[in-house]
Amino acid sequence: MVKPLSFKGDKKPKKRKRTEAERFVEAAGPSDLAVAATAEDAENDDSWVSADAVGDVQGPVMIVLPTEPPTCLACDANGKIFADPIVNIIDANPASAEPHDVRQVWVANKIYGTENFRFKGRYGKYLSCDKYGILSATSEAISSLETWSVIPTPDTPGTFQLQSQRETFLSVKESTKANGAPDVRGDATEITFDTTLRIRMQARFKPRIKATKEEKAKEKISRKELEQAVGRRLEEDEVRALKKARREGDYHERLLDLKSKNKHDKYG
Repeated sequence: MVKPLSFKGDKKPKKRKRTEAERFVEAAGPSDLAVAATAEDAENDDSWVSADAVGDVQGPVMIVLPTEPPTCLACDANGKIFADPIVNIIDANPASAEPHDVRQVWVANKIYGTENFRFKGRYGKYLSCDKYGILSATSEAISSLETWSVIPTPDTPGTFQLQSQRETFLSVKESTKANGAPDVRGDATEITFDTTLRIRMQARFKPRIKATKEEKAKEKISRKELEQAVGRRLEEDEVRALKKARREGDYHERLLDLKSKNKHDKYG
């Protein structure tokens, strides 16, 4: 289920207790609870991180533009695309940017059966680029105009290019007018600083972060569970050795060694 976006400063809603959850807690062992808690934490992690690879780009994203000060790609209710100032940012560092307005958020998804992406804006319309390089978000359907390639920037890790199906790039240029907003277009023909973007995303959608949290959860096991697995009370050094073995991947071998030792002690 897709969860509503939340921003810095929002109050966390209180969760209603459920009898199903209570029954689960009663039935689950300590390790089960650790895995479940970590999985829930990952699912509810609404912090924002940077996409490092094309495979990271999914779910709610913020497209940070290379302007000074930093701005991001946004759309209004009429489908107009504009560069919006970033409020939630530390020391003007684009790698720390977070949205403060849902108009700054796009939902990124791969188009089925292709390596291309679509970006849905706040009002349910997709980011589009016409033959003149004019950007908009007015279509609820996907055509070649709403289809984008996400390309890693050569020699600049952690940054990307958004390329239209006409092989032009999304770019931004500072306004020539005093205090004017930067101009965002989709007709750049070469990769330059003006086309180089950062993509910020919610941590819960980043594959490597999710995998790391699940791995850490699996490492957790209580002394009681270890003693039940071995079939006797364990010494402190045996508990440490088994926990280390779970982290390093040879847990079952160490467990068999201890069980074998039990048999030798019993019949020796």
